[in-house]
Amino acid sequence: ARRIAAEAKASLAALKVEGKVVIEHGAPATMILKHVRRGDLVALGNRGLSGLDRFLLGSVSTRVVQHAPCSVLVVKQPPRPLAKILLATDGSKSSEKVLRFLIQKLRPENLEVSIMHVMPFLRYPEIKEAGKALVDRYAEKLAMAGYRVSEVLKVGQPADEIIKLADRRKVDLIVAGAKGLGAVARFILGSVSTRLVQHSSCSVLVVR
Repeated sequence: ARRIAAEAKASLAALKVEGKVVIEHGAPATMILKHVRRGDLVALGNRGLSGLDRFLLGSVSTRVVQHAPCSVLVVKQPPRPLAKILLATDGSKSSEKVLRFLIQKLRPENLEVSIMHVMPFLRYPEIKEAGKALVDRYAEKLAMAGYRVSEVLKVGQPADEIIKLADRRKVDLIVAGAKGLGAVARFILGSVSTRLVQHSSCSVLVVR
């Protein structure tokens, strides 16, 4: 722990980032959540414990994503400049927060955003029209902010389709809201954001 703390302090100094290093004793997710507040950003790696320990303790990143009062960035790749972002939206209030985050917190220079909406297996033209209107609205706002945008409409299970598109387009970051489905649907399908954190091959930012 002392060695890791010393390395962290050296990294902060080298990057000229102000901060402090804290050593805690206890369950990792519980200790992380103890220090975060609404409006913060938690950044953590995807894996650290062995498979057996993860089975016994639960995934730290999954627990933090589920319970943190703030946005959470789960990093899965070595550091590199952001070039391609996949924004997953379902039109919920949580998705609106994602849109505001991209407009207010990131610099759009040389960033390409794929705006994706996944529709259910229902053959109603109104659903497709509503989905198209949704991604059109997001695309217009992001384009006005300076992003290069593309629009994607798919039919299927949201997390599965998002992960497939992210792999196909080799995106650097998936950005999604923390909640979107109703409680019953979330119980049946599982949280989309949680599945993205667990199964995507690229980094995931869950916005609150």
